Amino acid sequence: MEPEILQKTESQTAYDLLRNSISTALETYSNVHRGSGHFSMVTTYLFDKAREIILNYLGLNKRKYVLIFCTPARLNEFTKKLDSASYKMISSKDLGLPFGIRALAIKRSSLPGGVPFQTGGGSARLIANDWVVWESAPERFELGTPVIINIIAFAKALKLIGEYGKDIFQNTEKENHTIGEILYADDLDSFNGRDLLNKLSLNIIRRGKSVPTTGGEKPFVNFDYAASTPTFKPVWKAVQQSWKQSEKTQKKLIQEVRTICAELLGAPQSDYQTVFTSNTTEAINLAAENTGLETFSDVEPVVLTTLLEHSSNDLPWRMVANHSHITLSINKEGFIDLNELDNLLKEYNKEGKQGKKRITIFAISGASNVLGTFNDLDEISQIVHKYGARLLVDGAQMVAHRKVNLQATDIDYFAFSAHKVYAPFGTGVLMMKKNLIRIHPLKMQSIHQSGEENVGGIVALGKALVLLQRVGFENIANEEQILTKKILKGLSKIPNIQVYGITDTNTLDFAKRGGVIVFNLKEKMSDAVAKGLALHGGIGIRFGCHCTHVLIKHILGVGPKLEKFQKLMVTVFPKVQLPGVARVSIGIGNTEEEVDRLIYTLSKIAKKQNNTNEKYSNTEVKKQIKEFVKDVEERVYS
Repeated sequence: MEPEILQKTESQTAYDLLRNSISTALETYSNVHRGSGHFSMVTTYLFDKAREIILNYLGLNKRKYVLIFCTPARLNEFTKKLDSASYKMISSKDLGLPFGIRALAIKRSSLPGGVPFQTGGGSARLIANDWVVWESAPERFELGTPVIINIIAFAKALKLIGEYGKDIFQNTEKENHTIGEILYADDLDSFNGRDLLNKLSLNIIRRGKSVPTTGGEKPFVNFDYAASTPTFKPVWKAVQQSWKQSEKTQKKLIQEVRTICAELLGAPQSDYQTVFTSNTTEAINLAAENTGLETFSDVEPVVLTTLLEHSSNDLPWRMVANHSHITLSINKEGFIDLNELDNLLKEYNKEGKQGKKRITIFAISGASNVLGTFNDLDEISQIVHKYGARLLVDGAQMVAHRKVNLQATDIDYFAFSAHKVYAPFGTGVLMMKKNLIRIHPLKMQSIHQSGEENVGGIVALGKALVLLQRVGFENIANEEQILTKKILKGLSKIPNIQVYGITDTNTLDFAKRGGVIVFNLKEKMSDAVAKGLALHGGIGIRFGCHCTHVLIKHILGVGPKLEKFQKLMVTVFPKVQLPGVARVSIGIGNTEEEVDRLIYTLSKIAKKQNNTNEKYSNTEVKKQIKEFVKDVEERVYS
């Protein structure tokens, strides 16, 4: 009995160390790359370090191999293009951990060329209407936001396996919780509505964590919710519980989350299929693949998108088999013209003015990740279906902020990500009408199994949606409108700042504006503004093109000649920083006091004050930030 008891003790110790590392990573979680704040820097470092740890575990040289993270389904497609001697693979499942990760180490000399077989957010360096400059590996082959927290956990698990043995997580003792205990019960049971909203603000895992600035230590301010959201303590607790359940209970949890999604989003399971993926990008690629399998007699199918779209809702549609692609314009505030949409569909689908070409699907973002625009989906759906086309909605920026009802709006496909909904554990969702499914049942089964391997990510989504439903989306929207109005009014008082999208808070259209605000400061690149906010205010925002290159060039007035020059620049100098916009985005946990700090810090940056009387110089603070990042890395991976 003693060896068995010892093994269980070691297994529990290893699991506790893993859990503590994940907790530490969640305290400073943000999206990777292109973020300016301390937390984005930490998470990017942890994520990049994970690649190094995994390659070291496999005994591979990073100069000869590149590590690419895949879902199980994408791994199968990817390795079909590779010689078996050109890669090595390691799986979280083989370790006894339900993270849904495949780490594929490929010889750099064997990486596929040409267009990636799946495309979207992060896979492209620069995009125009008729050409794409693809990223280098690994980003070129990793769709959208990676499963960041799970990947960090996976790397930590490998370090623990090196200490305790390869089977250490196979023997973790199971727990016995009911579905209700995991998904519906928590320490905030007695709160609902605005009371729960206030409590959730206090239950954000990283709340109050201080960071170094030129003005001394300050609580970090996160204005980067559109990139990724932090999580709440009850969500993290549910994830931990889900990992330690029996396989039978885990399957029941997955099915219950399907029910939660169906009920919250108004998508009856009798009519809609819910498919769990890794993120929105993979979900839209799946919808595009399904669309490409539809057959039309004597028709040349066309996909219609808009200038608003994130590359995840643009590039996959350019690649749909046997379809052409056209784009609908927008006005300066980010709205499409409903009359233009109607006339275009009439021209193609009723009057036949484009020969055999017919618009078969219209893909549009439910809310813009740049201009914060909520287009009228009810009106759009009526027009689209009047002319016999389908409607896909990219709901990545929508689900955490507004009430959605797929059946009432008659949406055919709807995609979103859990990491935008306070559940950053790597799950995406595609909800589609069952009568539209064209993918072969055996392949659909494989796709389902791939997404469902990430049990914790699915449970995190379900728990987060339950909490948001209890808060009430009208309360969330009202709170975000108050903060958005305050930000816009503050920005209007700062000289030389140009804000894009709706700026008049008194117009009726302001109700259609979400808490995503982009701007530029005259004579300063967006990255300089973002880094200044981090250094002086401890404020994290995002900068650049936000995976919406066509839209950014449109609002900045980049003409064809400059566009071609940019293409040349990024081809010759891949690291060159192109003009973009600074983006502030809000969510649960943001306060009016944080807005005041944002406006105050931006005002100082705009006035080009050197702040020589502050306690720390920029150089000293940058050194302290590096130490801050290194300290977190040591606590996570040591």
